[in-house]
Amino acid sequence: MSDLTEKLAKLKETAENQLKECGVSKIDQELLDTLVNRLRTMVDNKDAALVSGQDASELETVRRNFVEKKLGITDRDKAMAAIHKVAEKMSGIRMKSRPAFYYLVQQELS
Repeated sequence: MSDLTEKLAKLKETAENQLKECGVSKIDQELLDTLVNRLRTMVDNKDAALVSGQDASELETVRRNFVEKKLGITDRDKAMAAIHKVAEKMSGIRMKSRPAFYYLVQQELS
């Protein structure tokens, strides 16, 4: 297994564990794989792989770069409500996995 493959597998495992911790019993593996693979160029950057649920500028970046650009949702209030709900749901997790965070945001908005 290549170094990148191992890092992506670890990122996915962390995301799966966090999703289970947040009460997700049936994880859509295809969706999670897509979210993990989007981070393949940033897998070595710890900050890029994590989301700070308390940082307003970070949450705005999630809204702009994920919710708006990837999901096509331009309603700012709806997007931020979902993001804040996920941040609250994951508040007990110190180092929030970006794929898990994005997964929960996407689920919240669907």
